[in-house]
This record gives sequence, C-alpha cells and structure tokens, in this order.
Amino acid sequence: MEGFGARLVTRARELGLSNAEVARRAGLSERRFGNYATDTREPDLQTLAVLAKVLAISADELLGMTAPIEDRQARDGIIARINAALGTLEEDDLEILAVQVRAVSQHRHK
Repeated sequence: MEGFGARLVTRARELGLSNAEVARRAGLSERRFGNYATDTREPDLQTLAVLAKVLAISADELLGMTAPIEDRQARDGIIARINAALGTLEEDDLEILAVQVRAVSQHRHK
C-alpha cells in the first residue's frame, strides 16, 4: 500500500513539479517537504490543506482515504452503464437484480 509521502511525490510528478517547486508553492522549506515526502513526518491539518490545494487534489486522496480520480471515473462509467441498462428492465427483473446485488455485496464484505 502506498503511503502519504509516495502519494505526495506521485501527484507532484503527475503535474510535472519537483519537490522543491511544490515546497515553494506551499510556503514550506525543501527540508520540511522532504520529511513529508519520505514519511519521516506528517503535516498538520493546515499544511495538508495547503499541499492538497497546490497539488490540485483532495486531502482525502492524499491521505489514501479515497481512490484516485482515474479509479473513481472508471467506476462512475461502469455505474452509468449499469444505470442505463437498468432503465430498460421491468420491475420484476429489477427486483431479481436487487437481490443478486445485495448477495454479492454481503459476500464481499464478510
């Protein structure tokens, strides 16, 4: 599992930013940012918010609490396709699917 520092550095690279540039934009010393990037230290809430803003990413995503945007977009696309197909089904078929989806969900969350 990728840690906070790795997510921080990965996002900076995605934006074409060096650690030094992210630190400058966030108003941090390079050393302080380096401590976050190597998981030596953790930022306080205010610093986390600033880093998220500089990197144009949610704090939740930086913390690993939500999936990356690309993953969410793929999931949203699948859900949209399912919803489109559901719109063509009769109520009896929808009830059968509801039971099946509930069963799969319960099985996965044991």
